[in-house]
Amino acid sequence: MSSLNISALQLDLAWHDPASNYAKVEALLAKESLVGELIVLPEMFTTAFSMEAATQAEQMQGPSVSWMHQLASRYESCVVGSLMIEEGGTYFNRFIAMTQDGILAQYDKRHPFSLANEHLTYKPGEKQVIFTYKGWNICPQICYDLRFPVWARNRRTADDQLSYDLLLYVANWPEARVRHWESLLVARAIENQSCVVGVNRVGLDAKELRYSGSSMILSAMGERLAFNGGSECVLTAELKKTELEAYRREFRFWQDADEFDVKGLRLPSAI
Repeated sequence: MSSLNISALQLDLAWHDPASNYAKVEALLAKESLVGELIVLPEMFTTAFSMEAATQAEQMQGPSVSWMHQLASRYESCVVGSLMIEEGGTYFNRFIAMTQDGILAQYDKRHPFSLANEHLTYKPGEKQVIFTYKGWNICPQICYDLRFPVWARNRRTADDQLSYDLLLYVANWPEARVRHWESLLVARAIENQSCVVGVNRVGLDAKELRYSGSSMILSAMGERLAFNGGSECVLTAELKKTELEAYRREFRFWQDADEFDVKGLRLPSAI
């Protein structure tokens, strides 16, 4: 409960080729002497960021969700990342948190990337999600969500604590705006007094968009615990709950935060 070891995979994703992406993840993890309790994969880690959901989306009982379960069982870890998911003829860019015991949580991307017409393909999520793993309350977000700080705001709970301890972003964030990615991740850590993990891809996709990574693991003070600016790799760090709690006790900025409501927001009923 006091610490959480992270393995964040910055990948050069193969276009519309889940089997190749599975193999890449497995090969990278096999080289690690210690695989984290939380394995973080990028947004749409089986296909890369694509609007071709009609031919590429899977169901929740499909092969990619099954593969996540196999990986989680192999390493006795929680495996997280987003996939194209189809349900009842509707498509979602869905974050899944998978353990050896099955699906722990799922979150549908709240803010589809309208500049790429993502909103025309994928239905936006309506519910903020916070799940608990190894004693850590974790809030998942996906790529473009990073630009909307209200959606990620760490709120006070009824027992005068903060809602989450770790904010997760999985992304396909292009190199052209990577400075925004780097700056906003640090801002989210500082303003929410939360550890942050941001996992981006690298390489060139089928649409000739280049991605330069800049995946990082941050402390609640915005300090880089791990960072990689452009190569395929596994970032690792140990997050310590005692350090996070001590920081929050000493600097109680969160107690002065404004109260507000978000139109259409469905808050988690329980953590």
